[in-house]
Amino acid sequence: MSVYVGNLSYEVTEESLNAVFAEYGSVKRVQLPTDRETGRLRGFGFVEMSSEAEEAAAIEALDGAEWMGRDLKVNKAKPKEDRGSFGGGNRGGYGGGSRNRY
Repeated sequence: MSVYVGNLSYEVTEESLNAVFAEYGSVKRVQLPTDRETGRLRGFGFVEMSSEAEEAAAIEALDGAEWMGRDLKVNKAKPKEDRGSFGGGNRGGYGGGSRNRY
């Protein structure tokens, strides 16, 4: 399981986020998703720690705390939901019967 960290500064680095969470235990991994088109950070990230107790301590201490000029939103990460395929069935309105077919 991992911790969601929201409202991050766009100047944050994996190293700086790791340092903040390391105060509450052993950090296994830090992820900072970027926008596919611009490559810019998306303003949130995920931190995976070694134990549930360490995650709970970090959440307790950091949720709502100010860091890099922003109030952090820190909570237990929810599993990524399956959004399914795009399109989703017949939308209607297409292919009306009045086309010229030569």
